[in-house]
Amino acid sequence: MNRRTMMTTLAGGAVVASLAETSEAAPAPNGSLPVASASVAKDFPGATERPNPATDYKVVFSVSAKVKDDELHPTLKMIGMYLNTLAQAGVPARNRHIAAMFHQGGGDAVFSNEVYKARHNGVDNPNIAALKELHEAGVELRVCGQGLIGKKVEASQLLPGVQADLWALVTMISLQARGYARI
Repeated sequence: MNRRTMMTTLAGGAVVASLAETSEAAPAPNGSLPVASASVAKDFPGATERPNPATDYKVVFSVSAKVKDDELHPTLKMIGMYLNTLAQAGVPARNRHIAAMFHQGGGDAVFSNEVYKARHNGVDNPNIAALKELHEAGVELRVCGQGLIGKKVEASQLLPGVQADLWALVTMISLQARGYARI
């Protein structure tokens, strides 16, 4: 990843993280949100572009930035906020197709707690609860197999619900060919 892409990813995650900390989660039309720990985007009166319940949203989030060992990955917050915003706007679950592709520095987020602790000076994996919640909300969790090979991690050492793919590049291009937008 080049420096510009990394800085854009980190800046976007920081903005979403600050929004998530300051905004209140509003209930979806049916009274619940898919990601209880996440917020929704603040309403902006008069906004022209809003989620459309009839649109089929297909998004793959690139989770590649390295973060501090004890920090929840900011992209996970962004994914939760995005799902909740769609739900609050009435977009049904059948129209929300969200994938998270973990690679490069972000790949460690999906390691089991034991593997994470061994690689991060005894620090527990701070992403476990968020990943479980996102998976239960229907987010596909995928990790780069080439990164796993490089780090000598087996698929059995990943958190439950995480799919190991051949290569992040193949996955992201394949999903984009099927109509997914890459974030």
